[in-house]
Amino acid sequence: MKQHNFCVCHEEYSRSLDSRLRQWLQNPARLLAPYVTAGMTCLDLGCGPGFFTLEMAHRVGDSGIVIAADLQEGMLRRVADKARGRNFEQRLQLHPCEKETIGLEHFDNRIDFILLFYMVHEVPDPVRLFNELKTLLAPDGQMLMVEPPLHVSKKAFQASLDSAESAGFAVLPGPGLFLNKTAILRHAGHRPSTQ
Repeated sequence: MKQHNFCVCHEEYSRSLDSRLRQWLQNPARLLAPYVTAGMTCLDLGCGPGFFTLEMAHRVGDSGIVIAADLQEGMLRRVADKARGRNFEQRLQLHPCEKETIGLEHFDNRIDFILLFYMVHEVPDPVRLFNELKTLLAPDGQMLMVEPPLHVSKKAFQASLDSAESAGFAVLPGPGLFLNKTAILRHAGHRPSTQ
């Protein structure tokens, strides 16, 4: 995926992404609890320094997998450093994205949950992104898309949702997250199990 010139958070600023204020406003455990459970395969796309990645790895348990994917090798090194020696380190797979693609087309498993946190606005071709994500997401999987309040207008957020719908996703209301824009994306036409 190509980077927009103005939006990608460079590695030198990544420490600010782990602040206590952010832990309070965007608590990873609270945000991920409804979506990530034991045994899942998850993708944190545009993972940065792993603010949500480590909580995902904790939640998927010994039988789960979390793919931390980012364009910047430095961000992936930060994730590796933070996970080193922790009981979930082996559940993590660090994946450097390519400029034009996520690059997971040869990944063996379909992905149960994908987190798109503050990253869709960095992609110049959202339709292409969502088309690729559609091939990765399990039939009953879901994606949580969150965009920031200042960088992304309501109109721009709606344009991203329109891109998702044109790629074959159904758009559902996302969780309340102070000032942020959120949506849940699922394969269009999929009916969740009633069990």
